[in-house]
Amino acid sequence: MPSKVFLANAAAAAASLSAGASVVATRLVVGETDPATLAFYRYVIGVACLLPVLYLLWPRGGLPLRELATLALLGALFFGLFPWAFNASLDYIPAARGAIGLATIPIQTLIIAAVSGREALSARKVASVGLAFAGVAVAFGPAAFEFDTRYLVGDGLMLLGALSAAVYSVFGRPTLIRHDPFFVTVLTMSFGVLALLPLAMANGAGSGLPSFTSEGWLALLFLGTVGGALQFSLFAWALRHLLPSRTAIYLALNPISAMLLAVIILREDLTASLIAGLLLVIAGIFVANWSRATAAKASGSPSSDAAP
Repeated sequence: MPSKVFLANAAAAAASLSAGASVVATRLVVGETDPATLAFYRYVIGVACLLPVLYLLWPRGGLPLRELATLALLGALFFGLFPWAFNASLDYIPAARGAIGLATIPIQTLIIAAVSGREALSARKVASVGLAFAGVAVAFGPAAFEFDTRYLVGDGLMLLGALSAAVYSVFGRPTLIRHDPFFVTVLTMSFGVLALLPLAMANGAGSGLPSFTSEGWLALLFLGTVGGALQFSLFAWALRHLLPSRTAIYLALNPISAMLLAVIILREDLTASLIAGLLLVIAGIFVANWSRATAAKASGSPSSDAAP
């Protein structure tokens, strides 16, 4: 039977590939509404899918006020600030440049984890995130590094969104160890919906159902179910069993998988730089896992990142 660490790696990879598909789905519907309203409806659907989990897994003694406040802050960051900043940044920068900013999540996660004392910094970890970042940079090519004065705002928004995801990965893990990851996901997602509600209401979300096209509705349903409830539950479960930096390294697959799916679904061109970038990202993931697996094999014990 596969170990929990193996399954956690598979869950992290599946979540990141789902996130890449979500980028393509977002491209199909984002023109029909504003970024905040799209994120709001996406997570409303996600919460609706997971609502029975919240009821069944709610602790009998309730949650301490301090922990509830922590979850509220983490939810507002990851399910409120992150999607808004990501979507808003793309009003100022092209998608290729945005992907480079998104690829800093593993780097920011490693730095925050090291500075906060949650993880020890090592040459292996630095090499793995470096390879993953280089893979995304190579895949998108020189166009991702062109400069325009408008890009300063877009870059700042994207890096802010990436920072919120990194903070969630590092500081959300202790709660994920104490509680069921599905419970934590639906609760933090609910707080994210509340954080997005004022922006969505200001853009007319409370005046009735959105007037999406049939293609837009299908994209939104995908974003809320597979790209919402399933994707973030898998990510939370992986984060429970893996260190934050090791979980976050898989997020580099997000823009790469988005490009691959764009080739298949949107019939964009498959380029040599995309293939080279994918190989570099895979190399980064391999480096992140290789030395630990080698050490476990040498000692004859199963590899595990899990730590209370």
